[in-house]
Amino acid sequence: MIAAYAQSISDDDPLSGLVVGERPDPEPPAGWTTVQVRAAALNHHDLWSLRGQGLRADQVPMILGTDAAGVDEDGNAVIVHSVISRDDWRGDETLDPKRSLLSEVHQGAMAERVMVPRRNLVPKPDALSFEEAACLPTAWLTAYRMLFVKAQAQPGQTVLVQGATGGVATAAVALGRQAGLRMWVTSRDEEKRTRAVELGADAAFETGARLPDRVDVVLETVGEATWSHSLRSLRPGGTLVVAGATSGFGPSAELPRLFFLQLNVLGSTMGTRDELVQLVRLLEVSGLRPVVDRVLPLADAREGFAAMAAGDLVGKVVFTP
Repeated sequence: MIAAYAQSISDDDPLSGLVVGERPDPEPPAGWTTVQVRAAALNHHDLWSLRGQGLRADQVPMILGTDAAGVDEDGNAVIVHSVISRDDWRGDETLDPKRSLLSEVHQGAMAERVMVPRRNLVPKPDALSFEEAACLPTAWLTAYRMLFVKAQAQPGQTVLVQGATGGVATAAVALGRQAGLRMWVTSRDEEKRTRAVELGADAAFETGARLPDRVDVVLETVGEATWSHSLRSLRPGGTLVVAGATSGFGPSAELPRLFFLQLNVLGSTMGTRDELVQLVRLLEVSGLRPVVDRVLPLADAREGFAAMAAGDLVGKVVFTP
């Protein structure tokens, strides 16, 4: 089958290891099944894998991709929940110490077919296209969990999203507006700030700018470059939810600010299958839809990866095998 995979890893030139070509068909063990992929979404996780973050040289070749929507062996339209927990694990899958995502231990979703545990399949409603559904399992599920499970944001509160037009940011803005939250975003790029407001943000500010008011919640996926601003932007007792660090992992903790203002700092990773079901239902009844920057044939995967590496995206890149 045709797949986009990591043939090698390189921190300096990650795209040098990306190959689109033939890979073996999956052979599912007991309890697993195969999904015919109709759409697979690109995430920063895939670029990090090519850089060797979370993927070792002895694990390649590895098919990339955590997100997929397609058709199962019985002909049902499904969405793949990409958090793979142990068979005997009970409870929140994201807390399984031996959990993994597709494309880390098991071959990923950027292929004609992907192999997953049967329990990881979620029915896709007719109201969502395969391309829209493929955007949900990582970026949208991450934003949903950050907002409503971790931060427990309430209508009328103000939420700052560091970053304006990436997959998690656009998802958070859409979900927050639907829930009655005031959504603010940041970006160094004026065009992206304008686009974020067009997509529903209540206001957009230059990265690091002083805000009109302190906020109740900050959603942080940028990391080192915005960490200090995130802490300074919170009201006393406010909550910072961290789900990534695309700019680096080593900011100052600023401990005096943390304990004097009694700030809450919470980590968040992906979401559970049940939360994905809730998210799908929310989109089905509300009419919300993911922002898709572009849909490309899988053969043109390099174009999508290059756009993500350059930061030249508003919303998601989706590949169609």
